[in-house]
Amino acid sequence: MQAKTSVSCRKSPLLLALAIASVTWPSFTAASSVERPSRLLYVGNSFYYYNNSLHGHVNRLLADALPKGEREALQSYSVTISGGHLKWHNIGAYLDAGIGDSSFNENNEVVVAAESKRFDAVMMMDCSRCPYDEATRTIFHREVKRQGETIRERGVTPLLFMTWAYSDKPDMIDTLAREYVRAGNDNNMRVVPAGLAFDRALRERADLRLHTADRRHPSLAGTYLAACAVLASVYRLDPRENRYTAGLPAADAAFLQQVAWATVSDFEAMRASAPQKPE
Repeated sequence: MQAKTSVSCRKSPLLLALAIASVTWPSFTAASSVERPSRLLYVGNSFYYYNNSLHGHVNRLLADALPKGEREALQSYSVTISGGHLKWHNIGAYLDAGIGDSSFNENNEVVVAAESKRFDAVMMMDCSRCPYDEATRTIFHREVKRQGETIRERGVTPLLFMTWAYSDKPDMIDTLAREYVRAGNDNNMRVVPAGLAFDRALRERADLRLHTADRRHPSLAGTYLAACAVLASVYRLDPRENRYTAGLPAADAAFLQQVAWATVSDFEAMRASAPQKPE
């Protein structure tokens, strides 16, 4: 009970992040935003691939949220490096490699596409401490800019996935939120506020286990919460009442859906009402 009180009394990182955004948030043009990408590439590390991969859970949410024909038109792929830093990824090579030019059919046979399709968006993250530690923070901002330019050179939209604080270091989110929002500002990128959703969920339900025993990787509930945030932020779909629950108790899944929707809605509303930075 005491731990819950101490967490609840911390300054809201959502307000902290949006305070920064309200000063300098850039206008979002068609080149910097995709309302619902038909082909999305996840680029990151183990925060993505835990629990049978974040993109797999997002796909299951999409399957319930959209008619079959619309869902089948959407594709996503995930490229991860264990413990990976953003600077370790060669995103230009990923986009040029023809990822997704083949698939398995119902008979587990490989079917090669007539032509390779380009991705609409890349959602990237850095290592969980890279924006947080002073020693790597400058590198984080440098790499977001460099990788974003590489992505845009290929006609693709870059997105940022804000990671979460460790379970034993909840104050990390203040810095993580600030730096991801700043990177989004500086590079005209949408930020998926997954880290803020973690913080909000634990403020409201300190008993909820969103991390594994190592205190940093996501539990199944944590991955599910992040997936709901991606559904709301990237695909612009309301996760509430989605029937896919990842096997979680119905009440927990409903709570996480609500938290993801509320976090993304608040984040986007404040961004939309912020003064625009001249381009």
